Amino acid sequence: MSFAPLLEAGWLIASHAVAAMSAFLLGSIQLAAPKGTLPHKTLGYVWCSLMVWVAGSSLFIFDIRLLGPFSPIHLLSLLTLAGVCGAILEARRNDIKKHKRTMIALYSGGLIIAGIFTFLPGRVMHAVLFGSS
Repeated sequence: MSFAPLLEAGWLIASHAVAAMSAFLLGSIQLAAPKGTLPHKTLGYVWCSLMVWVAGSSLFIFDIRLLGPFSPIHLLSLLTLAGVCGAILEARRNDIKKHKRTMIALYSGGLIIAGIFTFLPGRVMHAVLFGSS
């Protein structure tokens, strides 16, 4: 494993990847930790900020082009941004059941499922983990 391909990909992709990995780790902690506490709420805002950066920065990454410069990943990014806003509103409205469902969907879809696609041959993270493709 070498981080050289990630560092060579430029600041946008590198910061996107670091934010995604950070959100994955923090999200894992958040899912396991007690809910409703001040640390949960504080780390939740940090997680949401990371997710906004992950989704927002991905809107400017055009490695996969299926519809002009865009790909289905861009649609997922827009859904993720909307989901983060919705999850915050749900928590503030004390609709904890919806908040929990939205946060699990964001973690699963926005990080795990999207993350799996980053390890396909030809992608930067594939080169990081497995070497040049």
